Amino acid sequence: MPRGRSRALAAPLLLLSAGLWGCPGSGHTPGPRNVTLYQQWALQPGDRLAGYQVQSGLGDITLNLRGNRLYMPFDGQVQPAEGKANLCVILSSPDVPAYLFRICGLRQAKLGDLTQGESIGSGNTVAFATLRRQADGTWAMVEPAKAMMAQFLERP
Repeated sequence: MPRGRSRALAAPLLLLSAGLWGCPGSGHTPGPRNVTLYQQWALQPGDRLAGYQVQSGLGDITLNLRGNRLYMPFDGQVQPAEGKANLCVILSSPDVPAYLFRICGLRQAKLGDLTQGESIGSGNTVAFATLRRQADGTWAMVEPAKAMMAQFLERP
C-alpha cells in the first residue's frame, strides 16, 4: 500500500477504534455480537429442554437443573471420572456400547450399576458431554441427541 494511503487510513481507524472501545465510564453499552460458528449444534444456550434452560452448548451441554434429579436413560454403570476429584461421573451402558456420557456438577452422585429410571443424583448447574468411541479406541466429543438428553431429565 502506498505510504500516503496508509497515513490517510490511520486517522479514521484510530477514531473508529476509540468509538468501538470508548472511554472508561462513557456509559456506552455495546450491542449484541453475532458470531458465526463453523459447527452448529441443535442445542443452543437459551433453548429449553424438558423445562430446563440450556446454559451452554457446543461441547459440554450445561443445564440449570435448579436442584432437580437426573435419571438413568437405560441400564448401565456410573463411575467417577478419572482425575476430576469427584466432580464428574462417566455413564456407560451395553445398550449403547460406542458411547459414554460424562456428567459434571452432580451432588452425591449414585455410583455403580443402576437401572433405567433410577436417580443418578441432583444438581444445580450440570454439564453433559457425549463421547463416541473412535476406530483407534480414543473418544471424541459429539453432539448429543435432544431425545437422549431429555431421557436423563424425565423419569420413565
